[in-house]
Amino acid sequence: MVATVCRKRFKTYVLDEFARSGRLIIDFEILGEQMKKIAKLSLVAAVAVAGLTTANAQPLEEAIKNVETSGSVVYRYNDYNNDNSSTEKDAANNNYKIALNLSSKVNEDVKFNSRFVVGDADSGFASLDSSDNNDQNVDVTLSHAYFGYTGIANTTVNVGKQGLTTPWTVATDSDGNEQTGTGVLALSSVGPVTLAAAYFNQTNLDKSGDLKATLNTLAPNGKEAGSLDVVTVGAIANFDFVTLDAWYLDMNDLFDTYTIGAKSDFDLSGVKLGIDARWVSLDRDDVDTDNTLAKIALTAKAGIVNAKVAYATTDKEGGITALDQDATTTLLGWNLTALNKADADYWQGVVGVDILSNLNLSANYGNLQYVKNSTDIEEEELYAQLTYKMSKNLSTYIRYGTLSNDEQVNNDDKVDGTVGRLQVEYTF
Repeated sequence: MVATVCRKRFKTYVLDEFARSGRLIIDFEILGEQMKKIAKLSLVAAVAVAGLTTANAQPLEEAIKNVETSGSVVYRYNDYNNDNSSTEKDAANNNYKIALNLSSKVNEDVKFNSRFVVGDADSGFASLDSSDNNDQNVDVTLSHAYFGYTGIANTTVNVGKQGLTTPWTVATDSDGNEQTGTGVLALSSVGPVTLAAAYFNQTNLDKSGDLKATLNTLAPNGKEAGSLDVVTVGAIANFDFVTLDAWYLDMNDLFDTYTIGAKSDFDLSGVKLGIDARWVSLDRDDVDTDNTLAKIALTAKAGIVNAKVAYATTDKEGGITALDQDATTTLLGWNLTALNKADADYWQGVVGVDILSNLNLSANYGNLQYVKNSTDIEEEELYAQLTYKMSKNLSTYIRYGTLSNDEQVNNDDKVDGTVGRLQVEYTF
């Protein structure tokens, strides 16, 4: 009864607060406190109910003390205006995602971890079209539910429903979709090297990820891609000057892939420099096609100025090198991505300046050229971004710019217009 009341209070509060205009930022602090209180009350209620039938149930105050809560709240507004109305219409939408993590200590060696997401079925944004539809309610889903065992020195073993922690997927994301699976993940550190191994007997890759439609089409014998086994192993070496990693992953009856990467940060005469390089290769089981990607990103910060240059290239036979465009095995801009682009050359450039210690203005450019159906395609984006970090746990940014895609549809470029975005993120 108590748990039911708590759930109703939580749902009513969240939906009511987001429905009111002009209170988005002001109410984030209140929302975070309400979520923590409701989460703990719900857990307390569950313990209380269990105590009615379990003689050795732990005291209520102990259950509360052993619960850790964290999470995020993100609101995003997108606005797209396409001058070529014959190909794609204008669009505007409100997007919401709330994530709540609960961690409860079972004993000295075991913790139970769960993650609840208010959003879409893929654990991403709930997107409400503000152009044609009225305001709608959104779903609450259980994204994670697993036990973490740390009884072996320098080792963690997670068992249950959890994020797919691989370079090809996104395990958790405050403002995007997430890939999950049920299985076992083990991490063990030996000196500077961390070894990883995982097996999942089912995933949500048929519902989440930017290749879900392709995976479902390729899945054998009419199966859903999410029902196929996934096995991965990896090694990460952290040295003083560089971090190296190497991973291998196999998705049963679909593909196998490997990647190697190197990352380093250092100071040079007061200038902070960074370099990130990666190579990826993916081979499908049904065809003899090379899907490869090589990318490199260079960053620099000197005083109030920051800059970034990134480049990625894919094989002429294919650029399927990740299961989500936010994964580290591909390169993503705002609306441009190297994922699933054959024979691609993708350049990114960013120059920013700190107007204040917590206010940054940047100019961002991206140019992507690739081949589609034997035709050369070029996409380009140019936008300005103003980022304001109001406090450690509250930040917002505004973007506005142009986007073009010269692929011909009905004798018009596919996209030629303006894009805008407002995002506010609160973490707790």
